[in-house]
Amino acid sequence: MNAIHPFPAPAASSPAAPGPVPVLVERAKPAHRIASDAEAIETARALALVFAREASERDREGRLPLAEVEAFSQSGLWAITVPKAYGGAGVSAVTLAEVIAIISAADPNLGQIPQNHFYLVEALRLDATEEQKRFFFSRVLAGDRFGNALSERDAKRQGQIATTVLPEGAGHVVNGRKFYSTGALFAHWIVVTALNSAGKRVLVFLPRGAQGLTLLNDWASFGQRTTASGTTSFDNVRATDFEIVPHYQAFERPTPMGAVAQIMHGAIEVGIARGALAETIAFVRTHSRPWADSGREHAWEDPYVISDIGDIRVRIRAAEALQRRAGRIIDEAFLDPEARSVDASIAVAELKVAATEAALHATNKLFELSGTRSTLTSLNLDRYWRNSRTHTLHDPVRWKYHVVGNYWLNGVAPPRHGAV
Repeated sequence: MNAIHPFPAPAASSPAAPGPVPVLVERAKPAHRIASDAEAIETARALALVFAREASERDREGRLPLAEVEAFSQSGLWAITVPKAYGGAGVSAVTLAEVIAIISAADPNLGQIPQNHFYLVEALRLDATEEQKRFFFSRVLAGDRFGNALSERDAKRQGQIATTVLPEGAGHVVNGRKFYSTGALFAHWIVVTALNSAGKRVLVFLPRGAQGLTLLNDWASFGQRTTASGTTSFDNVRATDFEIVPHYQAFERPTPMGAVAQIMHGAIEVGIARGALAETIAFVRTHSRPWADSGREHAWEDPYVISDIGDIRVRIRAAEALQRRAGRIIDEAFLDPEARSVDASIAVAELKVAATEAALHATNKLFELSGTRSTLTSLNLDRYWRNSRTHTLHDPVRWKYHVVGNYWLNGVAPPRHGAV
């Protein structure tokens, strides 16, 4: 295993949103190259200690974590899913999910930012040409980051898109407007979903500085404040054939594409639940007072507090077990997508339910068990609930129950798209 180098505390980050779009710092050298699953986990744990130091301050101030994101990708973690055949570590889905969970426990904003990057690496693995794979995987290994421009705020239904990439002259032009562009402000490549002239969904990999591409730092949610999930617009942006990947193909055949996307969302919630429980235990042990009728001297001796801590821990353990199980099934689907892709989607839907409920429960119980003083704005403990509540709205858990129930009751396979 390669040596793990210490990560210095990052320098001051960008101003609060809404505000200017950050300028990416030129890399002094290529990113570190992680060689194994074990090194990925060790690196994530080392970075998490650094990211946790100012996580609350960044969240409170809405301070964009440009320096932290740079340290994150330069550590090599953003390249861990590049296949071994192209020089990457090709880590398991089990490892990818655990890396996301580890970082999310330290800072849920940082845990979410690379989710779409990893989604796009998987999209390249499935449907890019060999030339595209060699080029884009080499860029990821060097430290480049993909930012998403996938969702549209004004669509009648979630998942619908109006953005187009149409032939013009010797190439193509992209026109449209996207929102929830998590990671785009920190990215070297802006990847947009668009409909081609046949009405098929494709991905267009555009360099950050492409003419007609505009990034807006206008994300204003009460949660996930520093993911910079703002607006990206495209006004006759030129694109070449080489920059276009036929993403529709990933859903015309059995693949683990949707499961890969969703296991990371589940892992973000597992991480938030872990972080909230750790804060609860620390607060109860150091600040909380026992209820008057308990007859106890310390809050940690209150039998109801003890019972609730046990309940939270069990829920998180269950979500962690489902996360590992889902990761193993996704790994099997990589090898045999025809046989295991449906199983992977169902396993991840089960994880998403458990992780969402564990995180919302843990983040709510943080205040109930810690007491009134835990609500002080100076402590910013509400960031756990705000981040979880915001992130879990990404796609509704009520439909995960439906997908799981319809499969086990009626044998109906889940639909093929990026949310299952």
